[in-house]
Amino acid sequence: MPLVIDSLTIRAAGESALFGPLTLEIQPGHVTTVMGPSGVGKTTLLQAIAGHLPGDFTLSGGLALNGRRLNGVPAEKRRIGIMFQEAGLFPHLSVGENLAFGLRAGVRGRSARARAVDQALATAGLTGMADRDPATLSGGQRARAALMQSLLAEPEAILLDEPFSGLDQTLRDDIRAFVLEHIRARSIPALLVTHDPADAEAAGGPVIPLDAVPTARA
Repeated sequence: MPLVIDSLTIRAAGESALFGPLTLEIQPGHVTTVMGPSGVGKTTLLQAIAGHLPGDFTLSGGLALNGRRLNGVPAEKRRIGIMFQEAGLFPHLSVGENLAFGLRAGVRGRSARARAVDQALATAGLTGMADRDPATLSGGQRARAALMQSLLAEPEAILLDEPFSGLDQTLRDDIRAFVLEHIRARSIPALLVTHDPADAEAAGGPVIPLDAVPTARA
């Protein structure tokens, strides 16, 4: 079932809306791209969907995922993963511990959790790196580890906040293909924020200029 954004607007206290009403319906396995100038509210949009909207902002409109209304639901119960421009790995944990942190609560027992982490490392091409310090990984390795960390929580949707912009062009193409392949394979809806038309082209879904805020289905 889709991620649904229904007539969503966001505004800071005492100010006009960052953007006009936004309506999207993103089907499982599809990626919709949002593009727009700096300051229009792209990251704030993702924060609102994930449940991390800063306290000085308010939203109106509806959010739903797999038929569940998300308005008012705490972030930790929304089942939404996020990938940022900087891989969100904890520097005080090893690579394996970072991935284990992302495991859903239903994976219980030391051996079961270790197997899940080892499988994720193998999928990401990081076999044997469980004990590594995240700081010793390359940019591409960190990006793959961050995606696996998000996917191990078994999210029902994923938000991509400029996740490829810090990579050089060759690596960017490879990591972008890796991320999009895994989103499609897991059949989860994704919303991508980017400044790069090549990201939007690779995503293959609708491209929404946030300052225009049309209604779209994907």
